Amino acid sequence: MEPDIAGKPAAGKAESQLRKGVLEYCVLAILRDGPRYGVELLETLGAVNGMVTSQGTIYPLLSRLRRDGLVETRWQESPSGPPRRYYELTPSGHAALKEFTAIWPHFRDAVDHFITD
Repeated sequence: MEPDIAGKPAAGKAESQLRKGVLEYCVLAILRDGPRYGVELLETLGAVNGMVTSQGTIYPLLSRLRRDGLVETRWQESPSGPPRRYYELTPSGHAALKEFTAIWPHFRDAVDHFITD
């Protein structure tokens, strides 16, 4: 993989596909601690190497999570600008996260079985 301008390996197809597969559950996990608005979610994800994403990815994902009943939203006035839409887990969202949390270690171990020497 070719390095990017900062000298780090540029995100390749594998990293992008992995992120796409788990991003929904990372968002649910962040929301487990309480309501957040979109930019907060982007900042929290972006603070972890490999999880940087864009508004063009996060907002459609949040819309789908809302349609699927995993999150609910509410508008709240902002002290520094327009009102913000906050996202919060529903009971179904908590259940989906609990299911993923139970499955993930086994899935990770299964993949590690094949890719480690």
